[in-house]
Amino acid sequence: MSDCLFCKIVAGQVPAEIVYESGRALAFRDINPQAPTHVLVIPKEHHADANALAQADDGLADEVLKAAHAVAVQEQVAEGGYRVVFNTGAGAGQTVFHVHAHVLGGRDLTWPPG
Repeated sequence: MSDCLFCKIVAGQVPAEIVYESGRALAFRDINPQAPTHVLVIPKEHHADANALAQADDGLADEVLKAAHAVAVQEQVAEGGYRVVFNTGAGAGQTVFHVHAHVLGGRDLTWPPG
């Protein structure tokens, strides 16, 4: 999609700090991190949200999730614990409508905090 920020990152038209890439997924650092490790993992092809990703061809959601785990290992947060979050729809806080998983770690993420 020509006006999609994440599609432009995939195309190399918008800079991003890429930390991981597979055949069908790309991961880059969030520009407004909410944890010491905050990386976004996206499919390279455009799907608006997690619902659309779930309905995509076989294996794409799997590849995104495997990429999220690879990022957690690479960022050295896998052993201590990390969170993978998909915000789906504006009511859930999704602001860029190209499905993306937030990989968060590097601090205590238990809920409720305390």
